[in-house]
Amino acid sequence: MKFIFILFIFWRLLDFLIIHLASYFISYQGFFPYKEVLNSFQLPLLITKLANFDGVHYLLIAKNGYQQFQQAFFPLYPLLIRWLSPIFLNNLLFTALVIANFSFFLGLYFFVQYLKREKINSYQSVIFLLSFFPTSFFFGAVYTEGLFFLLFVLTLFFLQKKQYLLATFFSLLASLTRLIGLFLIIPIFFSLIKNKKLKSASSLIVFSPLIGFFIYAFYLWQSTGDPLFFLNSQPAFGANRSTYIIFLPQVYWRYLKIFLTATFNFQYFIALAEFVFFNLVLITLIFDFKKNYFKKNLSLLGLNIFSLINLILPSLTGTFSSIPRYLLLSLSFFIYLGNINRGKLMIIGIIFILFHIIFLSFFSQGYFIA
Repeated sequence: MKFIFILFIFWRLLDFLIIHLASYFISYQGFFPYKEVLNSFQLPLLITKLANFDGVHYLLIAKNGYQQFQQAFFPLYPLLIRWLSPIFLNNLLFTALVIANFSFFLGLYFFVQYLKREKINSYQSVIFLLSFFPTSFFFGAVYTEGLFFLLFVLTLFFLQKKQYLLATFFSLLASLTRLIGLFLIIPIFFSLIKNKKLKSASSLIVFSPLIGFFIYAFYLWQSTGDPLFFLNSQPAFGANRSTYIIFLPQVYWRYLKIFLTATFNFQYFIALAEFVFFNLVLITLIFDFKKNYFKKNLSLLGLNIFSLINLILPSLTGTFSSIPRYLLLSLSFFIYLGNINRGKLMIIGIIFILFHIIFLSFFSQGYFIA
């Protein structure tokens, strides 16, 4: 616990320092809707900037309920912000940050317990790489990363302990937080096979992520007439997302055209980062799949397949946009990297921290990162 506490405090203070210094070196861009709403919470800019871009939508949903097209954002996080805000003087922004940061802290603790039970002795390296990944600041921002990470890890942890009622509860909440929560079916399924529980009554847990998803789909059907409106509203938020499936070769072709024809500017750099991160994680996960398959480690194999889906699913909308943020939840990537030799690990860690500083600096100054 001491290791987690020290790492979390260092991570939090480092990010605040980066945000503070960025304002001296990078001009403010801030081209995202409703940014003026953030000023109404009367908090220091150091804190307010952690709600840039999508963060504003979560605050508006918490305050006013769903408005046009905001159904793209799943409901649990804004609901928690609304329900818990009276504890924090009804300041929605402060409440949202407390939820995200406390969730990430607890998530790190339970992730370490999970890794120890899986006999992964490099757990400290895994946690370090996750915490200082270039986009890890989203865990402590007004985004769902922190909350989903906690619910995801709790599901894995209680599956390990064969406490299936608790695992069911947390997987249901996870699928009310993000669409990818629906695919927790996969690590649950593999865990039940490993524990030889698939034919028992506990096998009903496999369907628990479906419950949360169907609750939200039913709400959308009742309120908009479209149970898939979380998907069909995506084009309203830009990023050139498609509502029909576009396969990887087409996405690669699109990015190849960007690299050959686009103007070399900040957006070019982000497109390059999206492409590099996607392929780096994809290749790593393929190696990780091979390792766990031959070792017949079913629980880590299930986590690997979930990690692959978490990476590939967003690309089916025709873009790698936001991939550097989405891949934070491909936990098998960090587990695999944590096992490489110390020399390479130090190099990777330094690269992660350098890009963490760059990405957070621009994000805090209103540039779209992920």
